[in-house]
Amino acid sequence: MSLLEIEELVVRFGGVTALDGPSFDVPERRICGLIGPNGAGKTTLFNCVSRLYTPESGRIEFDGDDLLTREPHEISSLGIARSFQNLGLFASMTVRENVMLGAYSRARPGYISSALRVRATGGAERRLRGEADEVLDRLRLGDNADHPATGLPYGTLKRVELARALFQRPRLLMLDEPASGLNHSEVEELADLIRAVRDDFDLAVLLVEHNMGMVMGLCEQVVVLDLGRKIAEGPPRSVQENSSVIEAYLGAPA
Repeated sequence: MSLLEIEELVVRFGGVTALDGPSFDVPERRICGLIGPNGAGKTTLFNCVSRLYTPESGRIEFDGDDLLTREPHEISSLGIARSFQNLGLFASMTVRENVMLGAYSRARPGYISSALRVRATGGAERRLRGEADEVLDRLRLGDNADHPATGLPYGTLKRVELARALFQRPRLLMLDEPASGLNHSEVEELADLIRAVRDDFDLAVLLVEHNMGMVMGLCEQVVVLDLGRKIAEGPPRSVQENSSVIEAYLGAPA
């Protein structure tokens, strides 16, 4: 069953067409890779699903809900969480506090001020703190829970951002270049972690990534964009052998 449905999205910025009608579905519990050369429209598509951008035309449905009728602040509460290319963590806050901010979509009013170093009162905050520690332990971050985000290794900070997204209890996890800046061993560890997260948290993953080794080894479905158009879709092996994909990445023979 399809969880996310993208149909013929068109996005233009002035005279530039960023998305030119791509369509694809992301089934439940599927890890789907969204790839393409720089400028292909991948992050633009992410921003449409997140409702940061409004397409000129097309359709986006999440579990039957028309996302184009929703405001950006509603997206998380529907069950969609995302990461960004650049880390969005608060350096002076602890790892636990950064993760607890992921609960803004399901916490009572006033919780955010509580998370920002105001003394917690009541059972709701204590419960959320316990839930944050469970997620941190699952991602092997428990020892860093009370450490400020500043000063931690980059690979660790990537996992903190993933923990914050998971704390929103999403059904769809959108990851924008999660392997950027990681070394080979960290990329392998991240791929294993994403696969385990999909299984343990029973969610679908839509992944934008330039590391083709990670994409081809992790994803069950790959969608390829080039200049805003979808040029290929299918299992990793068929996409790798697609002549249009090879030309988009390597260029046509002279």
